[in-house]
Amino acid sequence: MPLAMDGEKIPSINESRLGFHRSAGHLNYFLDVFGDHIAQREGYIGLNGMESIHFYLIHKFGWLPRAVKSMSLEDVRFVLSQEMDGWKAPEEAIMVSRNYSLD
Repeated sequence: MPLAMDGEKIPSINESRLGFHRSAGHLNYFLDVFGDHIAQREGYIGLNGMESIHFYLIHKFGWLPRAVKSMSLEDVRFVLSQEMDGWKAPEEAIMVSRNYSLD
């Protein structure tokens, strides 16, 4: 395996792929956790995670449910980026994330 300039190993294509998918999974997980925060903040009953996010976007922007539900998670994160700025995930959610492994 080739070495980087500083002597560190260059990751293989499969290591890079796995890293990418782990990162995407963590971003999606924390978006779902942010939905719990929205549900609590907005006083939603019986909704959590992505359901809360969808419900919130429908009411905040007047978008149709089918439009909101068809949005990519990347687009949902973009739309909520200002609201997520400064938000801290609950410690329990962080610990679950740290303990989860694809190995």
